[in-house]
Amino acid sequence: MGLSSAAATDGAQLCVFDLRRGQQEGQELDKILFFHPADCPILLQLSVIGLCEGIITFTRIFSPEDDCEVIESDKHSHVFYQAEADIWMVLVVEKTKDSESTLRFGALQGILKESHSLFTMFHGPIRALLDRQPSAEIVRGHLHTFVTDYLSDFIVGKKLQLPTYRDSLTERGTVQMLTVSREVALEVQSLTAVLGSCLGNVICQSIVLFEDLLVSTTLPPDDTLNLYTYAILRLTPRALYSNANSWSYLRKGAYINAGPTSSSSNGAAAAERYHSRSRDTSPGGQNQMHHNFRPFQREKLSKGKDGFVAADFATTEVRAAVPLTPILWFQQAEERMYLCVYQHKNLTILLLIPASSVINGEEGIAHVKKHLLENASQNIVTVEQKLTRGWGGENAYHVAGYRYLLVDPDRKVSRASPPGKVNTLSKDSLLALNRLREEIDLEKSRAKRSDPTHDKDYEVCMRAKNNAWVIAKITRGRELYMALEKGGETLLYASTAVEKFSNRYCEGAFSTD
Repeated sequence: MGLSSAAATDGAQLCVFDLRRGQQEGQELDKILFFHPADCPILLQLSVIGLCEGIITFTRIFSPEDDCEVIESDKHSHVFYQAEADIWMVLVVEKTKDSESTLRFGALQGILKESHSLFTMFHGPIRALLDRQPSAEIVRGHLHTFVTDYLSDFIVGKKLQLPTYRDSLTERGTVQMLTVSREVALEVQSLTAVLGSCLGNVICQSIVLFEDLLVSTTLPPDDTLNLYTYAILRLTPRALYSNANSWSYLRKGAYINAGPTSSSSNGAAAAERYHSRSRDTSPGGQNQMHHNFRPFQREKLSKGKDGFVAADFATTEVRAAVPLTPILWFQQAEERMYLCVYQHKNLTILLLIPASSVINGEEGIAHVKKHLLENASQNIVTVEQKLTRGWGGENAYHVAGYRYLLVDPDRKVSRASPPGKVNTLSKDSLLALNRLREEIDLEKSRAKRSDPTHDKDYEVCMRAKNNAWVIAKITRGRELYMALEKGGETLLYASTAVEKFSNRYCEGAFSTD
């Protein structure tokens, strides 16, 4: 009953709790690290988390090696994610008349995974923060501001607008790359080399974006994904100048398929690496942890006259506090770096400066920015001009007659029909595709549990109520989802359509030969 009463206030709850805390009677409240909505009565919060803890404990009896992912009841769906060792995030969604056919647990779990990955990038692992301050005041403060700001993109009125069947042809947790010619690639390579030398003998890392598409990166894949995700949510021109709380046209309602690197199996190791590296005395590194750090607040971000995005990330009780250049923790690179953001028209450059190499704090950062403007400006202008001339607009990757999603989970890369084209599909087509993806998600989970070292191939073609074909095909780890309306009556039509698409746009990866 507590769940029903709580759900009525918002339609959904999102909580973060630590199973290692609050084990003594009367201390149960200590395990709660975050709860949305914040005004939910404490007794109802305890009821939700108590039930979730019971489910986790019960399912471990039957499956000790595998985390609980989703539990369905008559009135609610409980989506679980063990972010770090014994630190759980749970999304409780109230079921409505159509929710069973419109909500996909994989897409909902993606919200939990993405919010934790981004939180870790800015604040470090939750476990490391708890070890540093066992009272958990800092962790609760950071989680409250960060996750609340992150969820602002999903809130419509007073309710969370969660990904639904209309987002079936999107994939959270992947990067959308821009295809460039060899000539442009050489120009980008030259720009990357200049960016890397902005600190002299110390190599700086960089990510270059055009519109909301990745052009180049020198970071490892997981770190690239996290910074790319943040950039298109808040830093690209489309995000920076948008007044609406919405995803960019390539991100709205997408879904994450995080690999083992973001799972709880690496949580303890990541926490230890962060804890050891966080002892460096670089200015801003330690001070940042004591500010009210709000990287997802839209009003904190603006582009200055010099082209750099001025980020008033830090606010303190002292009104005259100097804004800090944010320091990010990159788990895969195992390094903390300052983030500098520069924009020229539709080009966004994310320059990452090793924190341990900057001696004079903000003064040192200013020197790096000056070096960038003096040495990279012409390269930036040239790259932006050439990318603009070759850019086909938002419909550049539209394939006539097809509505598709192509995913490479190993490389964490995806490409899809633009939303404007997807919106032309009927509700029946999208609902059928959403149900098909739900079944594929379950099959992939079963296959992973039975043999995690081998990918299983699938091929499914279904006829929707409106006679559209919905297709899912997984081959050698790559995934293709497709909806074809106004198609032929036979299965041969659908098979031939996939074959043509595969040969022309996927290098034959999904062909039967």
